[in-house]
Amino acid sequence: MTLNVDEALRYLGVRSDPDGTLHAQMTAMAEEVAAKHRPRWVWRAFAIDRTEGKLTLTGTMLTLPGHTAERMLADCRQAVLLVCTLGTAFDAWVRAEQARDMRRAVLLDALGSAWVETGCDTAEQEIAARFPGMYLTDRFSPGYGDLPLDVQPELLSAADARRRVGVYDTPSRLMNPQKSVTAVIGIADKPQMARIRGCAYCAMNKTCALRKAGTPCDI
Repeated sequence: MTLNVDEALRYLGVRSDPDGTLHAQMTAMAEEVAAKHRPRWVWRAFAIDRTEGKLTLTGTMLTLPGHTAERMLADCRQAVLLVCTLGTAFDAWVRAEQARDMRRAVLLDALGSAWVETGCDTAEQEIAARFPGMYLTDRFSPGYGDLPLDVQPELLSAADARRRVGVYDTPSRLMNPQKSVTAVIGIADKPQMARIRGCAYCAMNKTCALRKAGTPCDI
């Protein structure tokens, strides 16, 4: 795995770095992040049950409501629940940096976001290898489109995320550790195109700093 510094800079909303100073600093920090903290993940595959018009994952209490899940999983008989995290130690590192050097803490936070996404990408490769001859949909997460954050507790429970990688849901529907990602990925027997992507489908489209800076994450 390689931590994408350009991706981290995009999370920061950086549109130009004329002399490369910021990129060089982030590259040095990225090496430190990668050396100290590796993304950990867990995933589990479930059959999809469409009884009575509800999209439920067999053997769980998780129902995926709304058009987003319906469209993404339209061709799928199975779905994978993925949880990826950098763990509590990374959160503690960011907090410590906030007390010493807020600028460095902000850079570190952006690198953490890019690093956990790299973990998700690597986990997807692992999932694809376990389903030879099958095709994966794009991953999508609670809060994307009309898939509500309210499904987060059941998703984490179904993936056994707290026991296996230490990720749990807070009452405000935030995750602990903070640098954690949950996602649903459909498994189909024919190639899958990107059905829904972009700011129009994102629950953060009104407040997203990336969008305001002109560097949305769907580019």
